[in-house]
Amino acid sequence: MANITKKVSWSSRADESAAAGEATPLLNGSEQPQHSRQLSGGGSIFQIGRLSTVDLEEEITSEEDSLRGRPKEIPHNEKLLSLKYESLDYDNIENQLFLEEERRMSYMGFRCLEISRWVVCGLIGFLTGLIACFIDIVVEQLAGIKYQVVKENIEKFTEAGGLSISLILWAVLNFTFVMVGAIIVAFFEPIAAGSGIPQIKCYLNGVKIPRVVRLKTLVIKVCGVICSVVGGLAVGKEGPMIHSGAVVAAGVSQGRSTSLKRDFKIFEYFRRDTEKRDFVSAGAAAGVSAAFGAPVGGVLFSLEEGASFWNQMLTWRIFFASMISTFTLNFFLSIYHANPGDLSNPGLINFGRFEGDSVTYNLYEIPLFIAMGAIGGLLGALFNVLNYWLTIFRIRYVHRPCLQVMEAMLVAAVTATVSFTMIYFSNDCQPLGPESTEEYPLQLFCADGEYNSMATAFFNTPERSVRSLFHNQPGTYNPLTLGLFTLTYFFLACWTYGLAVSAGVFIPSLLIGAAWGRLCGILLASITSTSSVGAQHSSTIWADPGKYALIGAAAQLGGIVRMTLSLTVIMVEATGNVTYGLPIMLVLMTAKIVGDYFEEGLYDIHIKLQSVPFLHWEAPATSHWLTAREVMSSPVTCLNRIEKVGTIVDILSNTSTNHNGFPVVVQVPGSDEPAKLCGLILRSQLIVLLKHKVFVELARSRLTRRKLQLKDFRDAYPRFPPIQSIHVSQDERECMMDLTEFMNPTPYTVPQETSLPRVFKLFRALGLRHLVVVDDENRVVGLVTRKDLARYHLGKHGLEELQLAQT
Repeated sequence: MANITKKVSWSSRADESAAAGEATPLLNGSEQPQHSRQLSGGGSIFQIGRLSTVDLEEEITSEEDSLRGRPKEIPHNEKLLSLKYESLDYDNIENQLFLEEERRMSYMGFRCLEISRWVVCGLIGFLTGLIACFIDIVVEQLAGIKYQVVKENIEKFTEAGGLSISLILWAVLNFTFVMVGAIIVAFFEPIAAGSGIPQIKCYLNGVKIPRVVRLKTLVIKVCGVICSVVGGLAVGKEGPMIHSGAVVAAGVSQGRSTSLKRDFKIFEYFRRDTEKRDFVSAGAAAGVSAAFGAPVGGVLFSLEEGASFWNQMLTWRIFFASMISTFTLNFFLSIYHANPGDLSNPGLINFGRFEGDSVTYNLYEIPLFIAMGAIGGLLGALFNVLNYWLTIFRIRYVHRPCLQVMEAMLVAAVTATVSFTMIYFSNDCQPLGPESTEEYPLQLFCADGEYNSMATAFFNTPERSVRSLFHNQPGTYNPLTLGLFTLTYFFLACWTYGLAVSAGVFIPSLLIGAAWGRLCGILLASITSTSSVGAQHSSTIWADPGKYALIGAAAQLGGIVRMTLSLTVIMVEATGNVTYGLPIMLVLMTAKIVGDYFEEGLYDIHIKLQSVPFLHWEAPATSHWLTAREVMSSPVTCLNRIEKVGTIVDILSNTSTNHNGFPVVVQVPGSDEPAKLCGLILRSQLIVLLKHKVFVELARSRLTRRKLQLKDFRDAYPRFPPIQSIHVSQDERECMMDLTEFMNPTPYTVPQETSLPRVFKLFRALGLRHLVVVDDENRVVGLVTRKDLARYHLGKHGLEELQLAQT
């Protein structure tokens, strides 16, 4: 992948959004400037030179650069990490407050907490199912009105002339809906753009994406995806359901809404990253289940994208949320379709049942399926490369909200124009019989009793088009129609993904793959029936192209998103038949292997473009020559166990070192030995302590109202106040703060000679945020953070480049 040039400079000031970042040294082999100084109170304070990224839309003149005293800018590529992303604390902080609370809790108290977790997961599944039902009904109603109006207009002007009016009507309706969806996303909540799956992957991986699980994000996501799908874009509504389920989980599990400033005083125990991540996993699984009717696939999605440590009870709770989500969607859709109790609508997309001859396949077809998987990998890699460069273009030139809205409207108008043109010039006319399932058949220039086959693919919602490609009778589409549709929709989908609208890529990928997969089936049937002896038998074998449409859909989707285990189960559950389990698995594996040879998956590309410190499952294969000493950030900002308040305030206020974890050291009184590690404390904890004035002098004079409890930290979670909002007088600066009760006295530590793969496994398996590196005397020599590891996971040639840069 080519490098992305950004503006990066050493800065003594960081913007507010980056205040939570961790130290990010340079990755180009440059030596870091290291400074150390003594602040009042004897605390040994170290600072690490910080790297701050500048948004591409900001133009910094040379005069401004010189005024700020910055050195010449250096090139920034995708290996550098953004400072605006903060890691999550997936490791419980076992300080004295936590241990006292846990020890006071009875066995019945723990059982009640476990019941509460099940209740929360049930609520998550129920609400996610309701949201999915709402989206499905609104999209069906609005899209039905739009297509009916356009259909009547086309039929009116086909004989009278003036079809240009129909084209204008179609384009106006499309870009009106898309304009509304783009405006609410671009101007009110940009994080709601896209499917949201990359952001949720990052959250489950341990990275806190700003505003990703807010109530406002959910509202904009739901309204935006409705506008996008009704607007006729090459998008689907299934991907955003995963994001929606995660937001629902994050809100319900906390028992309050920080956006609405309402606290219901319930589920307070779950107000920490460890518990919240588990519920977000359940929400993501519920979203997958609601989208595809695949509860098991939802569980596997959370397992595949989340951390590597899972217990049996958590997996059951995630599965429970998924099942409740599917049942809720089924139940309410059955009422909507006037069939109460008919639970035959398992998800937002229903692939339909593959029954009869279309289910069977033979052993000699497996190599053909694998070849289709390779084609899907190649097309997926091409899709991802084109989308990558298109995203780079958008980052550089289409970064203002007004431009983003205009681009979305342009894509909507072009999509309508291309669709109308393809339908207008198509002469693929098929008989409209009693068994035809076309929702909005267009006759256009076909004879009476016939309909335009191209309109079935374009003049419909993407979900219905996929279903028609899977299940329509042989002969419904001719090869030219499928070929032109595949080529056109491929580029439309590539252009659409990344717009400032809420939209998913699952359904467009399935639709593209189903089109060229059905084309392959038609060509195979044609070749076999004309060249083989016993053509009657051969045509029966290759008769149903829907089978190849399914394989092509799986190959294309796997080639774009590169998911294997969860996607296999999702496809099997969505088709309602396990017979295709082996072919789909082989196709997805082949598509991933072939696609990975050329380019990463689409979600991984967008994660890397945002410079997110994402940790993969394994450390680089050739990284054993690296040790913790080469990876760690050093020197480290340390605090004494009893520290002066002024020192702590100065450290937290120093915007050039936005650390979030501080090793706590202690020195033996009367000894000249260096201070040794005795614990670790977080920035968020220090801010709460300063806010409540937990000072030694006030405790001795009995001026404190009560002892600080864990509830005070949970009440401040997750939006801890900035240090600038906390007033500390000059007299209070001279007070002392005892950190013993609040620090984690047992932080994870490693010797400085520990290999990088071992450090990586500790981080990935335990969900760590900080790993203290010590010497033989238990003295702090460095600190490993997520960004320190992520910057070494550079891909195929990253380690070789790093080695060359260091030499």
